[in-house]
Amino acid sequence: MTLAIDAALDKRYPGCEVLRGATLRVRPGTVHALVGENGAGKSTLVKIVAGIVPGDAGTLAIDGTPRVLGAWNRRAARAAGVGIVQQHGGSAPTLTVVENAVLGVEGGPVLALEGPAAKLAAVGEKIGLPIDPSARAEDLALGAAQRAEIVAALYHGAKLLILDEPTAVLAPVEVEGLLARLRALAGEGTTVVIVTHKLDEVRSVADDVTVLRAGKTVATFSTADGPLDTAAIARAMVGADLPRAEKLAPPADDANVALAVAGLSFGALVEATLEVRAGEIVGIAGVDGNGQRELGLAIAGLVAAQGRVTLGGTDVTRASPARRLAAGLAHIAEDRHHGGLILPLSIADNLALGRTDVTGRFRVDRGRVRAFAEERIAELDIRPPDPDALVEALSGGNQQKVVVARELSRPRLVAVLAAQPTRGVDLGAVARIHERLRAAAAAGAGVLVISADLDELLALCHRIHVMLRGTLVGERSTREELGALMTGAA
Repeated sequence: MTLAIDAALDKRYPGCEVLRGATLRVRPGTVHALVGENGAGKSTLVKIVAGIVPGDAGTLAIDGTPRVLGAWNRRAARAAGVGIVQQHGGSAPTLTVVENAVLGVEGGPVLALEGPAAKLAAVGEKIGLPIDPSARAEDLALGAAQRAEIVAALYHGAKLLILDEPTAVLAPVEVEGLLARLRALAGEGTTVVIVTHKLDEVRSVADDVTVLRAGKTVATFSTADGPLDTAAIARAMVGADLPRAEKLAPPADDANVALAVAGLSFGALVEATLEVRAGEIVGIAGVDGNGQRELGLAIAGLVAAQGRVTLGGTDVTRASPARRLAAGLAHIAEDRHHGGLILPLSIADNLALGRTDVTGRFRVDRGRVRAFAEERIAELDIRPPDPDALVEALSGGNQQKVVVARELSRPRLVAVLAAQPTRGVDLGAVARIHERLRAAAAAGAGVLVISADLDELLALCHRIHVMLRGTLVGERSTREELGALMTGAA
């Protein structure tokens, strides 16, 4: 059994037209890439196909069968063989992996989990994404949580598998394995739709490509017409050629140390010691779940870690997160939803969070807050460009721009802690965020980038450390060396 998609959809939210007759035609048994800038409507389009979000108007046919949009929901989609893995996850945090997998699908007076758990584990092993069915969702790192959802979708027998940014938190060898498995699944009859911003992945895995811009389908590409032209795809995405950025010159050997940690330990993190000099960009590479998250939390002061943290020579080990920010630390949190934003607030209010230099110390100056927001919105091209728009209504990439704009505009920056700074962000926004990180370093801040994206680290960083099993195990400078050390092969 194979499934195909033929959709032409409209979707509007208050004050925002997200999809305007956007079309998506997917051939059965193929890998189809859906690309476009943040806010182009990609996630909304696939959520309508998966029954998570209702479409306002248009047509939807699955395997040639027209579907009534008003009756199309998650249960109907799953029954039709549609599975989805969402960018920000769809699991109940207090339930285990296996409990989430059967939630709302399997039931009865007594629910035996042994069988589903064994089957989940077997599916994970088969596709090269091993999981622990008994692990609680809230205890999983982002990469492990995403892997669990991929396995759960296949466990339910999805014949049309939609993946929204599935490789954002995987190591290079895991990315290669997943993409190879997606090709194998297509060869076995599963139709795969992958939403991604990584054009090297598009070129390596996709049979066909659909490009969205501003809610409309603006271009399609197919390997039936010859090899995919990633430069042409990029131009279709952003409407222009992307600028090429040169790596920042390294700081002088005698540059002051902007950020230093010594013997830092917490949870999976073991005796981490490193220095970042003023004007330097240092990267942390590693397969998700090897202590990078704990390193970021400890530097930001969000956990009580052992060891020492200094900012510009000042010991801030016992300082609160607020005191560290006041001492010159900017923190781009790994999870923007749980560490960087208050979703029900406006763009302006989120940009002003913790910024007494903007709000005023004793009384909020709304005019000043709005003017500040308008400047940051223009600077990073946050869409929609409305300071009063609620952050929860923004695409993931535009939410990330709000976090980056707030943190990198802090006065008197000493150091920047950027954890997954461009996760789920489009090519144009990646360029803008990288430009801002380089500008922070050029202005004298030390920048520490924790990222699962080796392309990002290689493009930005002067030095790259690798974390494995909670320990900093060495510095490497090439993709091959980094990948080998990240997986323990070196």
